[in-house]
Amino acid sequence: MKYSFLASLYSLLLATYSFASTDSLSVPNHVSIEKQSQQYRLLVNDSPFEIKGAGLNYPDGHNFQALKAAGGNSFRTWSTKHAEQELAAAKELGLMVAMGIDLKKQLHGFDYNDSAAVAKQFQWVKEQVNRYKNHPNLLVWVVANEPNLLFNDAGQLIPVNPKVYDAISDIIDYIHQVDPHHPVTYSYAGVIKSHLAVGLARTPNVDFVSVQVYGDLANIKQQVIEANINIPFMVTEFGPLGHWEVPTTLWGQPIEETSAVKAKSMAHRMQLGLADNSTGLNIGAFAFEWGQKQERTPTWYGMFNKDGKPNARVDEMTRFWTGQYPLNRAPMTEAITLNNLFASDNVYLEPNSQAIANVMVTNKSNASFTYQWKLLKEVVEVSQGGAFEQEPAATPFTITAPTKQQKFNKIEFLTPAVEGAYRLFVYVHDEHGKVGNANFPFYVKEK
Repeated sequence: MKYSFLASLYSLLLATYSFASTDSLSVPNHVSIEKQSQQYRLLVNDSPFEIKGAGLNYPDGHNFQALKAAGGNSFRTWSTKHAEQELAAAKELGLMVAMGIDLKKQLHGFDYNDSAAVAKQFQWVKEQVNRYKNHPNLLVWVVANEPNLLFNDAGQLIPVNPKVYDAISDIIDYIHQVDPHHPVTYSYAGVIKSHLAVGLARTPNVDFVSVQVYGDLANIKQQVIEANINIPFMVTEFGPLGHWEVPTTLWGQPIEETSAVKAKSMAHRMQLGLADNSTGLNIGAFAFEWGQKQERTPTWYGMFNKDGKPNARVDEMTRFWTGQYPLNRAPMTEAITLNNLFASDNVYLEPNSQAIANVMVTNKSNASFTYQWKLLKEVVEVSQGGAFEQEPAATPFTITAPTKQQKFNKIEFLTPAVEGAYRLFVYVHDEHGKVGNANFPFYVKEK
């Protein structure tokens, strides 16, 4: 009886320890960076590893199987909050993980002059590192995401407290002490010479630089040269044009590209900034985002919709990673008009008036399409630095023609009675489970 009790207690303690220290007894893969001729490259156990990766935030969607099927071999995270599930999936599918550690930002109110708060954060980081450092699917550590991002009241970018980088340097030193197998980095928003100069001067121990660029992916070669970066770099986010990079309406709303335009322009930037990069410094890139999130709109950044359907950017990543498109390609929503006008025409409509919307779609796979139209108000409280943003609730509206609107790419509808900024969305679905997106911002106002 006594032996049975002790054995049960031992089993319970062992199970608890195993859960708290995921793969802590595993043998990690050794990841390193080497320079061969004039080119840096990433090695896993002395074998070259070419990153074919995407950023994956577990709550936004985690279709690991689709990533593998598209030719991906890795993903990056922004925190360790769901590391157990992410690393388990990576181990099952043979994917590698650039593990993010979610350091608090000055942008969101954290005070790096508060030594007690910084010490508390450091202790928490140590716990995360010790928990996951031996996992066989760990690739690199990304110990902070865009810590250089800070704005003044006028919305202008300003320097952060340099102590931000001192805290990061301490973390890098600690990881180097306890984990000799995985390189360490942190990511900058953009390639801003002054930010990089301050940060790298205070973190000379960083193993490689990480930058996050969208429209500027096309110019990254020149930007890296002008910023005097002479150590390896990685692009830890890239994607469609950012909401800060596009034209806005007269009432201040960014004009989102359609999903077809996003896919084609992103593919062009990948060719210029990644495939044709001749600096010899680039060691990999992660596309943003393998999932769906609300940021200015629910369709802006995600390569999937909320229902889990992929759009044309997944097809472009498949081609980039494997050399060919998938057999069935997503609907290519090329353009959307309202009363034969484009969003750049700054469309004002009267309340309770008739309007005509039309979406132009290219069919790459001879598929049959259905159309879903939705009307949303614009976001009230916009986020900064990728923080949570509440998606506006759908606004009921009346489609007057045709009566079976899901079959048509053109509708007539009645504008809302309440004055304000709205955005009309169309989702173009095919029978293969893929989708195209487009939206149109307009303003309802009495003449």
